Amino acid sequence: MPVQPLAELIRFARHNSPFYQQLYSHLPPHVADLTDLPVVPQRDFWQANSPHENRLLTAPLDEAVVFRSGGTTGAPKFSYYTRTEWREFTAAFGAGLVTAGLRPGHRVADLFYAGDLYASFSFVLDSLHRSPVANVRLPIGGAAPWESTAATLEQFRAQVVAGTPTTLCSLAERLASAGRTLPDVELLFFGGECLFGDQLPLLKAGFPNAQARSLGYASVDAGLLGEAVPGADPRVHRAFTPHTVVEILDEDARLPVAADGVPGRLVVTDLRRRLMPVLRYPAGDRAEWVDREAGVFRILGRAEEGVRVGPVSLHTQDVHDIVTAADTAGQVSGLQLVVRRRAGRDGLLLRLATGEPADVDVALGESIVTALLEQRPLYASATAAGHVNPLEVEWVRHHDLAVNARSGKLIRVVDERPHS
Repeated sequence: MPVQPLAELIRFARHNSPFYQQLYSHLPPHVADLTDLPVVPQRDFWQANSPHENRLLTAPLDEAVVFRSGGTTGAPKFSYYTRTEWREFTAAFGAGLVTAGLRPGHRVADLFYAGDLYASFSFVLDSLHRSPVANVRLPIGGAAPWESTAATLEQFRAQVVAGTPTTLCSLAERLASAGRTLPDVELLFFGGECLFGDQLPLLKAGFPNAQARSLGYASVDAGLLGEAVPGADPRVHRAFTPHTVVEILDEDARLPVAADGVPGRLVVTDLRRRLMPVLRYPAGDRAEWVDREAGVFRILGRAEEGVRVGPVSLHTQDVHDIVTAADTAGQVSGLQLVVRRRAGRDGLLLRLATGEPADVDVALGESIVTALLEQRPLYASATAAGHVNPLEVEWVRHHDLAVNARSGKLIRVVDERPHS
């Protein structure tokens, strides 16, 4: 399917999607400029995108592949692609893998996770399959025992290993503890979460000859976001022009940022998806232009829509709903998600505001932690495996919550991890 003219895509979405019809009801009949459209409100978007009585999709769900996006188990979020859309999605990303360092004949192990409607394993495997260079694909997955994984990598002398930083570091740690290395590995393709400098020595211990590189920037809900730009900074990516349009919006005025080096919220418009249109959709990350004319940008961490703690994705609204349900007496007046890094691991702290922190019942904090771990069991399992630090609670007064210095608005996610 060719890239669609923006005006035609807008017209199609308004005519066939009840969600977009309502969202654009205040606009004139003919709209051709992206900045004339409102940014998609995520909560409304996902409420409309339910499996039953879906108001977002532009056609009946007769032919598609369905994947689960991040969120709590109590509020799953699903993304839909027709076979043509999925083929084009993975073909474009597969071409970006060449920019990231994939070479003809590379033997590539896919250690991403599969099953339960998660996309990463299938997405990477299909992207490799549709890459313009020949390669040998080893679909191992992220749940295989490390001894089996290591044996397969040795048997096939794998040159590229793809997975989340958490998976790659866990394997490297196991190898180092066993006094083994995998010297044939040349590239560690990471994705799904940030790779931090304090993880590199561990990776080097298990993979002494490997370079760690981003395999690209994409998500199952937002789609194509950026292909990797090799260099010293793995956060730098280039927009997938002409497939998608990436904008960085000022966090207060919500207008497009024109200058390089100015942080803002990243939103994306996909010019090929029609079943589940993505028009000015918040990707959930903050970014800044490195070279706006060339479409090159740097990822700066998660925006307020969500947060990534190691391998765990959390949507701020979901966490807010869990806290509200647990706080039956209404003691919590504000909430902030604080991500910290300690002892080489990410960890989440819930900063909860109340009138008098000293008077808060300790049991309330414990019940909030219990409720969140029940709704997001992946966090508990990641803690038990030593991949993330335990969930913590901090009680403060409302004025202690971090706010935007210019607008005074509450910052819902405070990322205190080092990003340099």
